[in-house]
Amino acid sequence: MTTRDPAGRLLRLLSLLQSRTDWPGPELADRLGVSTRTIRSDIERLRDLGYPVSAVSGTAGGYRLGPGARLPPLLLDDEEAVAVAIGLRTAAAQAVDGIEETSLRALAKLELVLPARLRPRVAALAASTVPMPGNHPAVDVGVLATLAAACRDRRRVRFDYRDHDGNATVRDAEPYRLVPTGRRWYLVAWDVDRDDWRTFRIDRLTPRTPLGPVFPGRWLPPEDAIDVVTRGVASTLGPCRTVATVHAPASAVSERVPPVARVEHLDDERCLLHIGAATPLTLAVYLAALGLPFTVDGPAALLEALRQVSRHCADAVSGAVRRRPARPAHLRDHRKDRERDGGKERRREREEERGTCPPGTT
Repeated sequence: MTTRDPAGRLLRLLSLLQSRTDWPGPELADRLGVSTRTIRSDIERLRDLGYPVSAVSGTAGGYRLGPGARLPPLLLDDEEAVAVAIGLRTAAAQAVDGIEETSLRALAKLELVLPARLRPRVAALAASTVPMPGNHPAVDVGVLATLAAACRDRRRVRFDYRDHDGNATVRDAEPYRLVPTGRRWYLVAWDVDRDDWRTFRIDRLTPRTPLGPVFPGRWLPPEDAIDVVTRGVASTLGPCRTVATVHAPASAVSERVPPVARVEHLDDERCLLHIGAATPLTLAVYLAALGLPFTVDGPAALLEALRQVSRHCADAVSGAVRRRPARPAHLRDHRKDRERDGGKERRREREEERGTCPPGTT
């Protein structure tokens, strides 16, 4: 790249500024093969175009591309452009109210400017992807944005909340993380009134504005936030819950259960499965469908449901074994012959009574 290609050099400079936070002036000049004076001139041109490039103090000096009041053009390489297209199309199928139209509109703009060599890849994605329809409630994108800002700024949130039984309450919480599970979004927060971590379904809450005061941060590793959601959702699966000892590795069990079921590692050959369902029979079927050996200690209703499922399965197999074999073909033919001969005899008797058939005629 040389000074004879100022437009290309300007785009290359913008791409470099977007790739990392700070760039010393001499390093930019070396990358582009120009002088630091030319770099200063190009930086001014970017500023005139609306890019907020600020000077960085230091021994060598440098430049930083910061956020602006409006969104300027963004430079993407091939892989980044395809990744953004995939993300937009995936977002359009999420359970977020209002984001589908916005995502498709942004995707249409991106496809208009995609190079011809990338369009087949994005088109193949569109033609081969079929989102799974669902009846899960949608989450308002404005509520997500409000909660995300509260998590980022550590601002306390008051909101109206409706639990799974329909009870309405007003909650005061310190938000920590938003956790999407594919079908639903959850807020992990410290419940001030209950003095403990709690999980809230975002489609069931309505934030009250403005946000509350700033609170000191409470440390909770991201994997623990996921565990809070898993335990909270599992507790609402149904009144019948159990902890089963499954004689298989935790990794193998995790592949066979829904995300709301919690799998606890014991050793290389055993794990604990925390799971619930609406009825004991449903829970028994879930456990049987694992296809893995397991033991449970209760509750009593679940044990009886397991015995019932076991009896039904045993009866189904033994019933198939005791099924009466089909009658041999030669016996079926003899029966038909007897029925046919009997019919002839009855017809002959009726004809004799009417006098239409001489006695002894067959």
